[in-house]
Amino acid sequence: MSAFGEWTRAEDLPAFAYTAGPRPWDPLLDPPSTTHRVHVGNRRITLVADTDGLCGIWDEHADCRWIAEHTGMSALTGLAAQPKILFGPTFVRHTTADDDVELVRTVLCPEGESPWVLIRVDITGRTALRRTLTEHWEVRPRLVDLEFGPPRDERPPDMPAIVLEEIGGPRVATGNGPLTLDKHVEAAPGETTTVWFRFGIDDGPVDTAVYANSLRKLRERLPRARSDLAPEAEIEIPWHAAMVTGAACVDGVLGGHTLDQGSAYSFRHGFNGAARDPLQHALPLVYCEPDLALSVLRNTCAWGSPDGDLPYALDGRKQPWTRLFRPSDQNLWALWLAAEYASATGDLDAFDQVVPYHPVHGADPVPLRENLRRQFRFFVDHIGLGEHGHVRILNADWNDLAIVESGVDREWMVEHGESVLNSAMAAWVLPVYAGLADPDTAAEARRLAADLRARVADEWNGRWFRRAYGTGPIGDDDLWLEVQPWAILCGACEPEQARDLLRTIDETCRAGSPLGARVRWPAPGPVWFSVNMTLIWAAARHDPGLAWDEWRRMSLHAHAAAYPDIWSGTVSGPDAYLPPESDRPGETWAMPDMGVAMQAYPVANLHSHAQPLLAYLRLLGVEPGTKGPLPGGTFHSMVR
Repeated sequence: MSAFGEWTRAEDLPAFAYTAGPRPWDPLLDPPSTTHRVHVGNRRITLVADTDGLCGIWDEHADCRWIAEHTGMSALTGLAAQPKILFGPTFVRHTTADDDVELVRTVLCPEGESPWVLIRVDITGRTALRRTLTEHWEVRPRLVDLEFGPPRDERPPDMPAIVLEEIGGPRVATGNGPLTLDKHVEAAPGETTTVWFRFGIDDGPVDTAVYANSLRKLRERLPRARSDLAPEAEIEIPWHAAMVTGAACVDGVLGGHTLDQGSAYSFRHGFNGAARDPLQHALPLVYCEPDLALSVLRNTCAWGSPDGDLPYALDGRKQPWTRLFRPSDQNLWALWLAAEYASATGDLDAFDQVVPYHPVHGADPVPLRENLRRQFRFFVDHIGLGEHGHVRILNADWNDLAIVESGVDREWMVEHGESVLNSAMAAWVLPVYAGLADPDTAAEARRLAADLRARVADEWNGRWFRRAYGTGPIGDDDLWLEVQPWAILCGACEPEQARDLLRTIDETCRAGSPLGARVRWPAPGPVWFSVNMTLIWAAARHDPGLAWDEWRRMSLHAHAAAYPDIWSGTVSGPDAYLPPESDRPGETWAMPDMGVAMQAYPVANLHSHAQPLLAYLRLLGVEPGTKGPLPGGTFHSMVR
């Protein structure tokens, strides 16, 4: 049981009833706080609901910006009790009551791309009611752009007017400052009066029917799960799906939808990175909201340059950010998402539709198929292979700190280093991508994959697969988990060898870790959602019991059971947890000397939602080519 409350249902949807009072925690980079957050949203804005009853609105349409922070409340004269708080998949509900009156206030993100929240206030008097209802918000626009120290409080350019209106009544608007509306309320004893407000960017008239329609559509679109396989899934699968889709934002610069990591990366530090991440987050959406998955693929491909290069990230103003990392794996994720989408939906026409390049390049748009071909060529011709025939690492692969952790001289590693991880991943991705490619590209992709698969097989040291090459092999004496599942998945590992490897992982990386496998052993590393998703997938082929156990350890329920007093991991989480051996087990990483910390904003990271979704699908046997095009690309058809 979590110290913060319990899971329940509201509007026939999973919800979390928050029952705790203020509970302090330390963001490390910022002053200690008692405010915890839940992020919900639609395909345009994010509602950030605080555990003290206030809210924020985040919009990534033009840049990374806050419209409002820690504000938004309804007050009724004479009512001063503390509200009970319930967090739903796209809404937050506050219930405040005393002996005379009850006020229930629901703030909802409507389905679709509405850039505002709808506020429903239900007031029920136990006696005759004559009071004044006040709705108050503070517009506080703030751009967040590469902030690795104290927040700069920079105001975003071209800030539109923000409106607060009573539906069917008065309205007020401002670009910066307070907005307040008063409403006189009268009701007979036992009668309920409902007042409607809207707060956000005005995009035209609104009908209050959007409230019921949005909840109905939400119930229809969220996936269901089989509770007999894992009881936690019945609540967590639809919850995770809502958290992923609620983090999307239609992109007013590049088109499509952005689906970045969120958490400290966006909301505290102000960047969208790495490019691989929105591509990963969109993978499970292929099976429940395929149009959004395709939109994210198009958007992320549009980050790139005409030679097929994807930048590491976009800064808070949506400009390519390439100064820090030059990873060598990013094209593989685009090829993977494209292949997964095509396999699941059969929608090959989508790849004939043009997609732009980032405006900084001044390049003409090309069909998505051609964009992907150029990414394949960049991977082959510019990243290329090293002396041992493995994919070059450049200055990072999936692991941003792989070179630092290798212990090899950085400049030497950038010039000569090779990633066995990238070779193993490419050996799986490239044959899958080949189904989308022209005949010559497809043949080349398959040949390269076969060669890489053989080279990965040669990296078996009798216990596990080596991780990389620097001045010599890396990973003979320590197990780097991230490469092991890919070696199994790509076919470099014989079945009995795979079972031996999984037993070794179970006895080392997983031993005594309630949240799942550590990324390193014997020196324990963090527990990463992205890596453990592939572990579950690989284990599902050879040891389903271990695979399901690892999925359960990945669950929100597992975190609440192991660390009931830590909010991150209760309804959302970071991208990684610190292992039980650390000085802050169950929390997340921080590098204060560099001014960066996941602990500074340790919730709303989409890996904590997207990876359990994708792992669950893999446990059901769903992967590219296994089932053919699915009916409507739906998740529902696989869990009945």
